[in-house]
Amino acid sequence: MTNNKFNISIIVPMFNEGENVNVFYERMTNLLNSYDYNYTIICINDGSKDDTMERLRIVASQDKRVKVINLSRNFGKEIAMSAGLRYSQSDIVIPIDADLQDPPEVIPLLIEKWKEGYDVVYATRLKREGETWFKKFTAHFFYRVIGKMTRFEIPADTGDFRLMTKQVVEALNKLPEQHRFMKGLFSWVGFKQTSISYYREPRYAGKSSFNYWKLWNFAIEGITSFSFAPLQIATYLGLVIAGLSLLYAIYLIVATITLGNAVAGYPSLMVAILFFGGVQLMTLGLIGEYVGRIYNESKRRPLYLVKEEINVDNSQRSFELTLLK
Repeated sequence: MTNNKFNISIIVPMFNEGENVNVFYERMTNLLNSYDYNYTIICINDGSKDDTMERLRIVASQDKRVKVINLSRNFGKEIAMSAGLRYSQSDIVIPIDADLQDPPEVIPLLIEKWKEGYDVVYATRLKREGETWFKKFTAHFFYRVIGKMTRFEIPADTGDFRLMTKQVVEALNKLPEQHRFMKGLFSWVGFKQTSISYYREPRYAGKSSFNYWKLWNFAIEGITSFSFAPLQIATYLGLVIAGLSLLYAIYLIVATITLGNAVAGYPSLMVAILFFGGVQLMTLGLIGEYVGRIYNESKRRPLYLVKEEINVDNSQRSFELTLLK
């Protein structure tokens, strides 16, 4: 499609975004209406503790193009985004955060690239305003590390803000795993992809729910979801240590034969025990991360539970959804 006669779904996961709901809605709708796009905005309330849901109810009552999915609790951003993707039925789908760090004004640029024949157009950040140097550094480092560990390319400095065709979304909806690192899944499905660059803005209001501990767990989630490299590294480390231990054993045998049986020092013995114990615990921890994921996947629980829907008809409801009545 090369004109504006196509449908757009804007997917917006929300957790404690009450201060941003109205401003986001006004800025987004002003942009979409100025281009005369045919659109729906699918907002997923991911168990917010503030007045996010109340504000969404008001907005949805005034505009039927706003669909609201109220999850039964906080399932996490990756799951909330997956819920939005399963409700979308449009020609193109664009996930975006409600904090306005990703400017809605970039959307027409994504659409122009899509019209050139691309299935996925992702937005790469040139600059991240409103974030500490440490967060910028760790994000930069993480994308480079995971890029080296995976067998497919995960674009660096790229978040969830992107355009995807209906075909890509349908492919994503076929992926059943519980541990969903969406940035990896977006790349894993393939299709013809390209990028545009933009400057990320500071949050309009509120505070990010991602602290450094959550970001660390997020990084582990991403690496273990798409790579066996940590297990391979543990294997190689074990082989290196075993080789060094063998060489040290040979040295001790030779030294005993030539110099006599000297009593080994207690400090060196403790250092060796603690070192090898630490390596073993680290390796067991890595194995535990993968075993835990197998355990979660084997339970085959639904990804999420829906408590309430607003402005959603039966044709938009996926048969895979679990709706609490």
